[in-house]
Amino acid sequence: MLRRLKNIASVQMGLAFRSRIEPEADGVAVIQMRNLTEDNKLSHHDLITVKVDDLSDRHLVKRKDLIFRSRGQTTTAAIIDTKIGPAVVAAPLLRIRVTSKHVLPEYLCWFVNQASAQAFLHSRATGTTMTLIGKSALDALEVPLPPLETQKQIVSLADLSNKEQKLMRELAKKKEKLVNGIQMRLATK
Repeated sequence: MLRRLKNIASVQMGLAFRSRIEPEADGVAVIQMRNLTEDNKLSHHDLITVKVDDLSDRHLVKRKDLIFRSRGQTTTAAIIDTKIGPAVVAAPLLRIRVTSKHVLPEYLCWFVNQASAQAFLHSRATGTTMTLIGKSALDALEVPLPPLETQKQIVSLADLSNKEQKLMRELAKKKEKLVNGIQMRLATK
């Protein structure tokens, strides 16, 4: 069964800050583009807190919300998988919140990051030098919805694959270090 994203989730533009974000101790955390890692995780340890006037609850992110990079070469989503306290998303990021009980947020995050979904979104992007994927493109994305149990299996398999890739990268680095050490020892004998 295919459902448009707008029928299973809400998409909201991040807050636009009129000037440079200046940290203030007593405020809300701001999730910016730089807080999203290459492997689509939220690095929540270095979030800046700021004072925001006229902030409504609808702007606050929740655990299991998705953060979507709407501008640039990388237009993937990351999921908020830990409780981070009061926080908002800064533009040009978009917040995606699942509204249907028939879809897991982790599954939606996985799907949005798949090549087919990325191709669809990029076909709807605007701009030439700096591409922008708007809310309407996300709303129109058709998402296959298998049963929840199948969604859980897909997410588990994706997690295992990501862990394997991370281990392989670490192993390659250690192997390179070992080979370089052996080569240096041979060169200086």
